[in-house]
Amino acid sequence: MGLIEAVGLVLHPARHRPDVIGTIATWARARDIEVLGTPAEVAGYDRPITALPPAQLARRSNLLVSLGGDGTMLRALRLGCEHRIPVLGVNLGRLGFLAEIDVPELDEALCAIDEDRFTVETRSGLRISTADREVVAFNDIALVRVPGHGMALVEVQVERHPFVSYAADAVVVATPTGSTAYSFSAGGPIISPGVEGLLVTPVAPHSVFNRALFLSHREELALRVLPTSSELGVEVDGQLVAHRSAGTVLDITVEPAAARVVRLGRTTYYQRVQRKLHLTGSAAETT
Repeated sequence: MGLIEAVGLVLHPARHRPDVIGTIATWARARDIEVLGTPAEVAGYDRPITALPPAQLARRSNLLVSLGGDGTMLRALRLGCEHRIPVLGVNLGRLGFLAEIDVPELDEALCAIDEDRFTVETRSGLRISTADREVVAFNDIALVRVPGHGMALVEVQVERHPFVSYAADAVVVATPTGSTAYSFSAGGPIISPGVEGLLVTPVAPHSVFNRALFLSHREELALRVLPTSSELGVEVDGQLVAHRSAGTVLDITVEPAAARVVRLGRTTYYQRVQRKLHLTGSAAETT
């Protein structure tokens, strides 16, 4: 008897891969493991998959398998967050920062996990409260200007005291995981996922101070929409979840070890970043 009794699938909505689902179903049948999925995502597959609502799928699963890219992986991390379910990321298409394996390695990887030959890498999250719910982000939370309206004028408060104000297209608060996403595209640094903290990066800043900040996870962070700012959108991992008007204060807290990512020891974080960003050599080697 292995570690896994039920494996939950999180699928990319636009990538229909019956060959990959078949690999998982065959592996599961040989080990008497139940395969679970949400009704909308597994409806197109003629395989023995138990369809469950997301909350039930998370409660029943011992392992989540993300089939897609980083966006699918982020959904899987959010799904598994409450019950701290380990997530295995499988690349379908473009290489991502979070996925651990490619499709040809899937059967071997599932066997290794069921036989307890793997490690877990924890990832921190960011929590905010919107009008009707609390939301956890694993990449970033951003206050963004609404197209056609004025700039984002945002005051950064640290430990309940104003520290600096930005005038920008957006202000991004990222986890170390998210340091290679929106923040990186705005010129922010790459942060090791082994660090707990918050990275604050302005996007296209028009203020005198235009640098990123990195704060300890123990320091209280809040973003205040300044009185002269236009209404701003609140994006969580790239998804618009709310709008906030002038005077609003958003408290953002770190959730240490909010997610668990399966690692099989085949690549390091920095090797994955090298591959994704095509960092093949130093400047000296290219001159």
